Amino acid sequence: MSTGYLFCCDPLGARRPDPVFAEEVAVARRAGGEAALLDHDALLAGDTEAALARVARGSGPYWYRGWMIPVSRYEELARGLWARDCELLTPASDFGRAHELPGWYDVFAELTPRSVWRAIPYGEPPSAPELAALTAPLGPGPAVVKDFVKSRKHEWDEACFVPALADAQKVSVVVRRFFELQGDSLAGGLVVREYEPFVPGGEARVWWVDGEPVLTTAHPDSPAELPAPDVTAVRPAVRALGCRWVTTDLALREDGVWRVVEVGDGQVSGLPAGADPYALYDALTRAGSHLPSR
Repeated sequence: MSTGYLFCCDPLGARRPDPVFAEEVAVARRAGGEAALLDHDALLAGDTEAALARVARGSGPYWYRGWMIPVSRYEELARGLWARDCELLTPASDFGRAHELPGWYDVFAELTPRSVWRAIPYGEPPSAPELAALTAPLGPGPAVVKDFVKSRKHEWDEACFVPALADAQKVSVVVRRFFELQGDSLAGGLVVREYEPFVPGGEARVWWVDGEPVLTTAHPDSPAELPAPDVTAVRPAVRALGCRWVTTDLALREDGVWRVVEVGDGQVSGLPAGADPYALYDALTRAGSHLPSR
């Protein structure tokens, strides 16, 4: 059975792929894969049956490729496909481990900024005393605020960067604003990371399939800047994580050390404009013949 790709459909026309992923659909087919369409809006609304209405029974296995999905909805997607005698090549447990920082942090702890976190299911930010207790292990210096998946780096001074964790009032203001802006899209809870200064030049996004780096691209936020990272120290961590398709965003710290800024599940990681993903889809199509253990 050929490797399948489950792409998000166009919200304005369920018979065609979302325009953002249309080129990737063509590349996946050119690499020997098959494409099916998923209604992402229906999945987020909790209607898995409607989301999978265009997926033929017994047509898997599939890599999902599309917009971000909360871990709980991904679990529902996995169950819905299973009921249709299909299967995801990235199991739900692996998706959560790569997608959310608490899942991958311990494996990458020596390669990434020090971090603390707190699960907050309903989006109410911690009080100032609670924040002080949470961030105490990081010391008094600068830090970055995010949730389990994303930051608000485009609102850097307002809802992301804390100049000094010793300034409890400033910490509380930034965290509260971050929660306001994230709203219902808050993923998992609060993460505070020690700030590390990186040299100008952007981040490199390295795409890994079964523990091997198969493509290096620019970060989608800086598509014109493509550093050439050294992944020697990163490879053992990716393999230890044990997830089949992941990304690592790497930046060069001012002391000349490559650091892991973020880890992500490759199924929901963005490609920068102008990148050629054929090498990625070629590797994924070949890897799709190896099913995960049930």
